[in-house]
Amino acid sequence: MEALFIGQAYIDVTFVTDHLPTGDEKTVAEDYAISFGGNAVSAAFCCAKLGIAPDLLATVADDWLGRMFIDMAARYGISVHHRKVRESSLSFIMPKGGKRAIVRCRDDDFLHPFPPLNLAGCRALHLDGHQPDAALHYARTCREAGILTSLDGGGLRSNTHELLGFIDVAVVAERLCEQMSLSPHEMLEYLKSRGVRVGGVTMGERGMVWYGETGETRHLPSLAIPGEMVVDTNGAGDIFHGAYVYAHLANPGGSWADHFAFARGASTHAIQRLGNEASLPTRSDVEAAMTRFPERAA
Repeated sequence: MEALFIGQAYIDVTFVTDHLPTGDEKTVAEDYAISFGGNAVSAAFCCAKLGIAPDLLATVADDWLGRMFIDMAARYGISVHHRKVRESSLSFIMPKGGKRAIVRCRDDDFLHPFPPLNLAGCRALHLDGHQPDAALHYARTCREAGILTSLDGGGLRSNTHELLGFIDVAVVAERLCEQMSLSPHEMLEYLKSRGVRVGGVTMGERGMVWYGETGETRHLPSLAIPGEMVVDTNGAGDIFHGAYVYAHLANPGGSWADHFAFARGASTHAIQRLGNEASLPTRSDVEAAMTRFPERAA
């Protein structure tokens, strides 16, 4: 096991339409995509596509959607450790104008405790806060073992404050800032107070504010991709997380400035395509995006 990702698995149905029908209306979508979904799950697939296939502790149901998910993971060489639920979770996603509306159908009523895993050889743990008992257990275990711990702080969860006490790298969304009534810079101070060594807040087109080992606040601008090239922003943050975990695993001596710049290239590639699977970049895709698009002016 080179890395362990823990999260809630979804099957994502992404569709493009100008009108969402109500009542007895019907409409025909312009395009659609079906793929895996979930924050840490999509990050795991990104890491695998880039060249390092992690292990994945995810929710799995014994239904046809669950079997579809297992087949998807097998194609990418991802070893899935099952956390049994009765029904697979679904997301219906409608991207439009650089934003996306989402309807989620989630089953997180776990039928069994999380499985004990052998972490021999593991070099990184990435969490999204789902499966809170497993997330807290493995964050504590990995911290004690000196394994890098990473958190996708997309939103406030019941154990966020406690979990951050065992996290080395936390990159959170502005949504978490809003939920906690903090500005992005106040969020960075909060992350520091929890002992997070490398922390950041992603802000879409405005890039990312972050700090590294020195504690100095820095700004990473987004890449200036033309608006007409943006197809689907859903999952771009997950790909950002998967890419920086990959970058750290591939070059553990590299700087976090370089890891985050690589992840920025990966997410820039991702937003040009519909659905999570089509959005996954190769290393050459990331390098092409980094070369093609300049940094956006502050």
